[in-house]
Amino acid sequence: MAKVFIVYYSSTGNTEKMAEFVAEGARKSGAEVAVRKVQEAAIEDLEIADAVILGSPTYYGHSAGKMRNFIDKSVVLHGRLEGKVGGAFSSSHNIGGGNETAVRDLLDALLVHGMIIQGASNGDHYGPVSLGIPDRRVENQCRQLGERVARLAERTASEE
Repeated sequence: MAKVFIVYYSSTGNTEKMAEFVAEGARKSGAEVAVRKVQEAAIEDLEIADAVILGSPTYYGHSAGKMRNFIDKSVVLHGRLEGKVGGAFSSSHNIGGGNETAVRDLLDALLVHGMIIQGASNGDHYGPVSLGIPDRRVENQCRQLGERVARLAERTASEE
């Protein structure tokens, strides 16, 4: 059973709702899932997990500062997350707010750690994005992200 760790920051509750949908998808795939607000997350949990999914609101085309601080602290694990699976999602208030660049901001950090990222050929290619309150489309995209990451983590963990 893959262990999936979801870390997010949410100021309005929209990103938090997305994290819940991602967790539902991962659990549906049989994964053991831990969901933490970034303020409550421990860097060491990244090393224990088989997969890490990060979520943040979009601030000026990037992830929120609290997420960036968490990522900056993860430098102590550099080289020890290699081969784990990663994913990301983001929320914003408008369509031109930098949603995809915020997701890429999170994914870039996971890639620097040597993690494996699987895109989606349909829907939100880099990771789910929501404009305001997550609608049914976003809910489905988030669940699919959770399922996709959990399945890939299960495959990669079984190869070790």
